[in-house]
Amino acid sequence: MIVRSKEHLQPACRDQLLRSVLSEFLMGRPEREKLRRYYENSHPIANRRREKGLPNHCLSHGFARYIVTMAGGYLLGKPVSYQSPDQPEALSALHKAYERTDVSSVDAELARTASIYGRGVEVLFSDENAHPRTAAVSPEQAFVVYDAGISLKPLFGIRFAEKRAVDHQLQGYRIEMYLPNCLEVYETPQLLCPSYGTPEVTPHFFGGVPMIEYWNGEDEQGDFTAVLSLIDAYDRLESDRVNDKEQFVDALLVITGARLETDEQGRTPAQQLRQDKLLYLPDQEAQASYLARSLPENDVEVLRRALKSDIHKFSLVPDLTDEHFAGNSSGVAMKFKLLGLDHLIRIKERWFREALRERLRRFAHFLGVQGVKPLDAENVQLIFARSLPVNDLEISQTVMNYRGFVPDEMLLSQVPFVQDAALTAARIQSGDERKETTNHE
Repeated sequence: MIVRSKEHLQPACRDQLLRSVLSEFLMGRPEREKLRRYYENSHPIANRRREKGLPNHCLSHGFARYIVTMAGGYLLGKPVSYQSPDQPEALSALHKAYERTDVSSVDAELARTASIYGRGVEVLFSDENAHPRTAAVSPEQAFVVYDAGISLKPLFGIRFAEKRAVDHQLQGYRIEMYLPNCLEVYETPQLLCPSYGTPEVTPHFFGGVPMIEYWNGEDEQGDFTAVLSLIDAYDRLESDRVNDKEQFVDALLVITGARLETDEQGRTPAQQLRQDKLLYLPDQEAQASYLARSLPENDVEVLRRALKSDIHKFSLVPDLTDEHFAGNSSGVAMKFKLLGLDHLIRIKERWFREALRERLRRFAHFLGVQGVKPLDAENVQLIFARSLPVNDLEISQTVMNYRGFVPDEMLLSQVPFVQDAALTAARIQSGDERKETTNHE
């Protein structure tokens, strides 16, 4: 997190402020690029070199992508839903605005980047038709600066991008500074320079900083950051395992008590062995054997399984292809197996919910400026639905057992295929009333 005092926003301090926050952000560039390479399955093992003539297999394993995919899918496998029975008109306008900007896809991308870098970043803007929109931007090129006070309110957001010519030569940079009431755009030859010149200023109507960060947790750490060394160890082990296999196949043949000569066709002894697959020895005292070390396959396999288990254990993302997940498991047994992942996702959800609430406030303010009935963002319920295989029979039995003790709307919200519990409950009640009327007649 980058923190600055509110006083630094004065126009006289603008050049120094921009230079200092950009410099601080760029200090973390190597780490962010490293995380991206792991997600793209480009690991350090690819740069390993061995002596000439030795096999050098460089195997990288997609644990990082697997962890990100599973964590993101469990958090947002189903889009977030919004409910507020007391303000249906305002909520309907918000739903239309969200559908127009395809907010569920933006959420999925934010969850992915937060899982990789420890934070996702989105920018709110208005299109040519004055409709509010949102887009996920790369955390390698965007960040939010927070007030140094105890509330840590966003002061402004920064996004920069390279400007390149037709021949792809770097011409400079475009720096966008998102302030609570306007957007300032700077054109500069360098990211860090003494003066950024006079910006192009454009007002916006979001009522706050239109750049929002989605933190993955309190420490802004990605989901696979803690297991990078284990992934490296797994890569080395598997690469060396294949190298050893190849060296075992290409082992030296030691011949004692005999001498091989070039044959009538001019083939060398090595060529004869490869082509004929035969070896003639002159007498019983002559011997031939391969010079090779024994491969402790059992020990290597135990170590491989231990490393793989540790990667999943410490990332809290289980291996769903493991034998422990095989067979028919009850809902309770499955929950115990996914307990670590569930704790991880609950933490991610709390931080994601806070950012979604901020987006709600910004959209509600923009729509209010356009004359739409104001939406109280604090009274909107955000509902996250877990994306897991479900036992429909078990759920139906649970719902029936609680009927009469728990409100129908709350019970219906537990049924996977029910999208709107309140509407479904109203339809059921209406149907029951019609039946009673028919019976009385």
